[in-house]
Amino acid sequence: MFEIAVITVLLALIFTFTNGFQDASSLAATLIASRSATPKQGVILIAFVSFLGAILGGSAVAFTLSGLITTSSGAATVWIMFVAITVAIGWNLITWWFGLPSSSTHALIGGLIGAGIASSGIGGVLWGIGGLAGPSHQLEGVVKILVFFILSIIIGVAGSFILHKVTMLLLMNAKRHINSSIIRLNWVAAAAMGFFNGANDTQKQLGIIALVLFAAGQSSTLDVPLWARAACAVLMSAGIIGGGWRVMHTLGNRLFKIEPIHSFDSQFSSGVAIAISTIAGAPVSSTQVITSSVLGVGAAENARRVKWSVGKDILIAMLVTIPITTLAAAAMYTVMTPFTGV
Repeated sequence: MFEIAVITVLLALIFTFTNGFQDASSLAATLIASRSATPKQGVILIAFVSFLGAILGGSAVAFTLSGLITTSSGAATVWIMFVAITVAIGWNLITWWFGLPSSSTHALIGGLIGAGIASSGIGGVLWGIGGLAGPSHQLEGVVKILVFFILSIIIGVAGSFILHKVTMLLLMNAKRHINSSIIRLNWVAAAAMGFFNGANDTQKQLGIIALVLFAAGQSSTLDVPLWARAACAVLMSAGIIGGGWRVMHTLGNRLFKIEPIHSFDSQFSSGVAIAISTIAGAPVSSTQVITSSVLGVGAAENARRVKWSVGKDILIAMLVTIPITTLAAAAMYTVMTPFTGV
């Protein structure tokens, strides 16, 4: 089991890198497309602040992910994590190849749910229905993830729509040189959004690593080790710098033509959504939030200028991610069971 635990930790680190170019790199899309920053400037900025977010962003999301699955043995836990990570990496690479900003977060969650059900049945997953129906109406497990999935979309679309309507009204008679001030604000908004993205995205892998080490008997607690936090921070930043250009093109150019004010309104709304989710301990997809906010800004500006067909393809990819990865992980775990002995 020790060998599989090591492989799973390594896969979690690889997943962090793929997460960098699939999810986090899209944070720079509107900043670059609006010509508020060059590609090099935008990517380096997001990589740097994401690194800081990963180091300083806490562990609330990590604890939510590590508590999602209940198993009867440490060996089963390690194999579930192995399958979930493997499926999520595969989904990341497939959607990246086709340039679709799908959700690494939902791929991992689907993998955990599918492998957890295959291992221990429906009861092996913390669905959160009991906590929601209880006297305290506590949000936990899958219910918590779904609530913030919906909430992040609402904040992304409605928040950016309203904000852009307000900024259009305030800047109705503004001179063209106001763009220089908006560009500076863009950098601030992008930095804040990148920080919370780094905090949210890396914690998913950190939760997996902490749980694997605990289940394999290599750690006495579920605390996130410092070396893992540092490694995930470096790999997330490396992924942002090394890839993501296909996704940037989709978000930054194919939905509609982005100007500096569009970028600011989108980034501000996205940053709020990601920050709320991170503080609440809910894993959320930065790509999903950003896509929603770009669509909201475009609709506020001129709905006819938005290429809704592209937005539709992206949303479909988001909605099918959890079901597909759940089925893939359940099948993979079932096929492997005779060989794993769990």
